[in-house]
Amino acid sequence: MLRIGFDSSPLLPGHPPGVQRVVERSLEALEQRGRIEVVRLTPDSPDELRSWRQRELPRTVRERGLVGIHSFVSAFAWRGPGHRVQTLHEAPWRHGVHENADLRHRFWAWAGARRASAVITPTAATARDLGLTSGRLAGRTHVIPWGVGLPFEGEAPPNSMDEILLGKYHLPDRPLLLCPGAVRAKKNLRATLEGLAHLKQSGSLPVQLVVTGPDTPDLRASLGLVQRLGLTRHVSTPGEISDADLAGLMRLSCAVSVLSTSEGFGLPVLEAMACGTPAIVPAGGALEEVAGAHAIVVDPTEASSVGQGIVQALDTREELRTTLTERASRFTWGNTALSIEQVWEGLA
Repeated sequence: MLRIGFDSSPLLPGHPPGVQRVVERSLEALEQRGRIEVVRLTPDSPDELRSWRQRELPRTVRERGLVGIHSFVSAFAWRGPGHRVQTLHEAPWRHGVHENADLRHRFWAWAGARRASAVITPTAATARDLGLTSGRLAGRTHVIPWGVGLPFEGEAPPNSMDEILLGKYHLPDRPLLLCPGAVRAKKNLRATLEGLAHLKQSGSLPVQLVVTGPDTPDLRASLGLVQRLGLTRHVSTPGEISDADLAGLMRLSCAVSVLSTSEGFGLPVLEAMACGTPAIVPAGGALEEVAGAHAIVVDPTEASSVGQGIVQALDTREELRTTLTERASRFTWGNTALSIEQVWEGLA
């Protein structure tokens, strides 16, 4: 059995929730399958991360007889024995986004990809953004989609009712439009707000927008825009909520709007589909790739296009429910784990 070290440091506080979900669910699936031996490796403190990764990990490979180190992020041990597998989630600088686009991230995306034994991206769109689909790098690049699992499913759990969440979070009894985690500028909440404002100006605003996630400066800036657009009564911000409640709100919603300026995969799109709820996504790129043929595709730069997408969601949500859950069922963490195993078996 192959013995692989997995850099589990993204599970430490401070890493994006989406990346943490990918790491934890992938490791759980690998451990459950038992096809390779998973050795979780984590520094004692986030403050030691850089030196731990460059000094301690190579020593660990030697001392524990590991085939190599699997990194769920772009950074990995630059020198040392064994194979190195790198994960590149997105290339935000290709889309004019400054978040996670500093020189260090760009360095790892460029130089790291040329030094790693293999590179994983979650979508073909991300591989294209990073220039990994041609030449020598194409042979070492693997597109491995992320998965979805419980609590994201088409029906509420036994002895549970999603409608209870309306009272819990003080939401009106009308169609909901959900923007999960849209509390950072790159999530482009503005596009959804302007789409709602367009509908309001047209004489009808049939939905309540629900934005989940912690209070951030970017969210406060967006709430200022809410006030200027006259949408205060139509926007709710329940804060951070559990995955179980998020799944329930997804099932209650007419659509989940994910109009990020840059995204390498878009877990909320997949989670929405697993709940039988359509996703409103930008044309082209990773989000449309994940959502597939039944995505509601809009132009985020045109408020009228976003508004039309919201109306389309209201009209088609019920008829799409079964098709969406069927598509989401193809994306499992077990499949993610299988693909990771195949990468390592090809290197060993």
